[in-house]
Amino acid sequence: MSTQRSFFFSLATALFLVSAGVAKAELNIVVTSKPIHALVSAVMAGIGTPKILVDGPASPHSYAMKPSDAQAVNQADVFFRVSEEFEPFTAKLVRSLPERVKVISLAEAPGVKLLPRREGATFDRHSHDHGPDHRDTRHHRGKHDHRDAGGHDPHVWLDPENAKAMVSHIADVLASFSPDKASVIRQNAKAELDRISKLSGELSRELAPIAGKTFIVYHDAYQYFEKRFGLTAAGSITLNPDIPPSGKRLQEIRRKISSANVQCVFADPNISPRVTATITEDTSARTVVLDPEGMTLEAGPDLYHRLMRQLAGAMKSCLAN
Repeated sequence: MSTQRSFFFSLATALFLVSAGVAKAELNIVVTSKPIHALVSAVMAGIGTPKILVDGPASPHSYAMKPSDAQAVNQADVFFRVSEEFEPFTAKLVRSLPERVKVISLAEAPGVKLLPRREGATFDRHSHDHGPDHRDTRHHRGKHDHRDAGGHDPHVWLDPENAKAMVSHIADVLASFSPDKASVIRQNAKAELDRISKLSGELSRELAPIAGKTFIVYHDAYQYFEKRFGLTAAGSITLNPDIPPSGKRLQEIRRKISSANVQCVFADPNISPRVTATITEDTSARTVVLDPEGMTLEAGPDLYHRLMRQLAGAMKSCLAN
């Protein structure tokens, strides 16, 4: 009897160790914000679910990190973010992480083409003629704040080609951490790359009729989207989405609406309608809310596609009339 008990005890111990090893082998991935969480989720389909920090209607620009967020990142295998410029709350966190946590800034992924930040309340045609910047930003981390002029525009995911470059890099990183799941990861990445290519083609056809029509944005988040799909922003109400624009800047924008025959002013989801009402008063311009960060969308692997389609649909519905 004692021999039988000993056998079953040994078997139970072995099964426990095997299951513990499997659990430990599971990828522990944490992602900052919704657009890149969607891309990581798509690549991880069937092998795990990444944790997201900035969920709900919060914005990465002004997010206040909770103690549970810091704990989650400290326990992660990989921590994906767009960049320190886009998610300033990650700056101090990243410097305090254990060396075993791999920090990936997807704005620095191979193949991502960066655009310089535009300055001033209004944009002239020259603002749209900058070519993409291929410079490596890894040695410049922390020098540019998303809230200030200068540096690079961090809204890189709004160009589908950049999104594809990020998907490829996500797959490379995850496959290196989990070689036994590399085949699934690569298959998922290929499927997502194909979906994004198809999405880009559909949006190009949908937006072609409004090419050249001018609009104003609340904050300058759409440059990558504009350049990819041939759209033309005439100016932005503010550089920093968390600081109300000055009276002088509002007057500049009002003059631009008149001089450029601006049809639409695109607002952010979390700003007061009074701001855009002040600008569009006594003009024919209409106000439509755009959501480039997916603040109003439910996080998940399809969010990127829903976000891009909503942007295109809202722009077309306003500018086509």
